[in-house]
Amino acid sequence: MRQQFADTMLEVGQSDPNLVVLIGDISHFILQPFAKACPGRFYNVGICEPTIVSMAAGLAKTGFYPVVHTIAPFILERSFEQIKLDFCYQKLNGNLISVGSAFDYSNLGCTHHCYDDFALIKSLPNTQVVYPSSCAEFDILFKQTYNNSYLTLFRIPEVQHEQLIDPFLIKFGKAIKITEGKDITLVATGPQLKNAIEARNKLSGKGWDVEIIYVHTILPLDLPLIYESVEKTKKVLVVEEHNRFGGLGHDILQGVYNIKGMQFSSIAIDSFMHDYGTYEELCSQAGLSSDGIIRVIQNNFKKHM
Repeated sequence: MRQQFADTMLEVGQSDPNLVVLIGDISHFILQPFAKACPGRFYNVGICEPTIVSMAAGLAKTGFYPVVHTIAPFILERSFEQIKLDFCYQKLNGNLISVGSAFDYSNLGCTHHCYDDFALIKSLPNTQVVYPSSCAEFDILFKQTYNNSYLTLFRIPEVQHEQLIDPFLIKFGKAIKITEGKDITLVATGPQLKNAIEARNKLSGKGWDVEIIYVHTILPLDLPLIYESVEKTKKVLVVEEHNRFGGLGHDILQGVYNIKGMQFSSIAIDSFMHDYGTYEELCSQAGLSSDGIIRVIQNNFKKHM
């Protein structure tokens, strides 16, 4: 995914002289082709993330399309004031390309974990949130949005969902129906799509007909597609690598709560400081696995016969 980011910057940068990339001392080597092809438009500012955000806002003010790339907790949590005042208060456009969200930097401990990023950015005006979890998704969605009038966060995961999705279906602001089903709506975002599909395949042998909806655009959210599905199944489970509060599940619940007889549940990251471990270990602790999905569906929902 990070290599795709660099490849996309090179392609877009060669065709658009207003694209400028600023980094916080990461990904320098893979961005060297961009630096050579686009002289004067690549800056390794170093580990001073609030300064990078302010510099990017200044570039946006003068007509450039800035791209800020560094580690999620430092660009979003440490630099929140600058994002709020320099970009959102000024209604400026720009792009934040983060790595290391949720448990992607699992072995570095809670200083490098970031699972509140959706909630933080969504709390600010004039923002968008995109969670592409394949190389094709990032390339397509970045090209669709990088030069609009919003500040857009792209959360790039370390792990991809490994599912082949027709590029024609990848459209900003539009969720994708992966499978049809009548018993329950399973909404997945990010790499958790892989676990959702594995869970569906296992549940089909137990009599469950699961409809999977994949969400790559968190804000704006494609509520019409989700609402239509939940209105049919009357049950929805949301699976996400984000804090339980302020994430995708919260937004979906707000959007479908008025469906009569609707049952809702979510698998997300609870609000406590998680310890060291592998990505798989920490996700498993949060129930973010195919077995965790199956367990919640069987325990929390009753299938109509």
